Amino acid sequence: MSSPKVNKTIQEINERIRKGKAVVLNAGEMTALVKKIGKTKAAREVDVVTTGTFSPMCSSGLMFNIGQEPPVMKTSKVWINNVPCHAGVAAVDGYLGATEPAEDDPLNKVYPGRFIYGGGHVIEDLARGKAVHLRAEAYGTDCYPRRKLDKDVTLADLPFAQLLNPRNCYQNYNVAVNLTSRTIHTYMGPLKPNSHNANYATGGQLSPLFNDPFLRTIGLGTKIFLGGGTGWVLGAGTQHNPKPPRNERGIPLTAAGTLMLRGDLKQMRARYLRGVSIVGYGCSLAVGVGIPIPILDEDMAWFTGVSDADIQMPIKDYGYDYPNGLPRILGHVTYEELKSGEIMVNGKKTQAVPLTSLSMCLEVADELKKWIEAGKFLLTEAQETIPSF
Repeated sequence: MSSPKVNKTIQEINERIRKGKAVVLNAGEMTALVKKIGKTKAAREVDVVTTGTFSPMCSSGLMFNIGQEPPVMKTSKVWINNVPCHAGVAAVDGYLGATEPAEDDPLNKVYPGRFIYGGGHVIEDLARGKAVHLRAEAYGTDCYPRRKLDKDVTLADLPFAQLLNPRNCYQNYNVAVNLTSRTIHTYMGPLKPNSHNANYATGGQLSPLFNDPFLRTIGLGTKIFLGGGTGWVLGAGTQHNPKPPRNERGIPLTAAGTLMLRGDLKQMRARYLRGVSIVGYGCSLAVGVGIPIPILDEDMAWFTGVSDADIQMPIKDYGYDYPNGLPRILGHVTYEELKSGEIMVNGKKTQAVPLTSLSMCLEVADELKKWIEAGKFLLTEAQETIPSF
């Protein structure tokens, strides 16, 4: 007689978390367990799988309010540590983009080897409790007469400071190579000529969206680990591709799903928010994101049992094809092969270089695991689904 199928609810899992009885594994541990005992037994034994990623996520930024002091103002231009912010919101609201460079280090003056300070570094400085210099200008109105503001502030001085990241957690991404005869500088890092290196990102089997490839449990209102604090999924991120080609496990074969995220910077830790300077290209922000995956049934156990060998990533030429918008893919390589440090590109051995910190990916997944095991973090149900097929 066959055993009944596994069918859990998030409410039941949360009750187990409250009682300290929930079984929580990180994504790497779940991969090993599913391989050992199969998806059915794993689904019965495990309640939650924690995932983690820590990688440059360029489409990130800070929505903030600087507060008012007499005489009040409506800012038209704002700089923090000489990094321009968008002030066309209202009164003293603004948005600081992670990839915006400081005005004294603009992109048209960037040369290989230079450190590029920008929005991502400002966000890290604020998270560290450092004072930053705020400068604002306004055209002045009857109700907002102040025209200039110039002072140092800390995160504690800002009435409102929330990370609002339009596009994080890419579900899959390109392995970048350069087939031209000169070194090029890209957002994937420097690429040597004639495919002498292949740069790649994502956390492989630890990465959130590889563990829920059809976004069954992730949507509007999903509570997550963001930058060392609690965050939330707002929905699909910009450039979200709901219908990518997939392999037999459902893993996308090209860049696919993305998430829009939000969280209170005042709850976060600088360890999980690091300003990034990409040589010869610009600046960004490395963000730590961890998403809990509830094991509702055997299918979710199967999905979270994904291994690095199951993940196939597309190889693209950033020397000619990418900048010219050409869709050519040079082939696919597994994440397991990339982690070995060497892959084959056009029949040539090529060094594989990660932009993602795997040790930090694991740390994020394990930190979230501790929160859940301690009963400090409950799961939430998505209030709106994200298209994924």
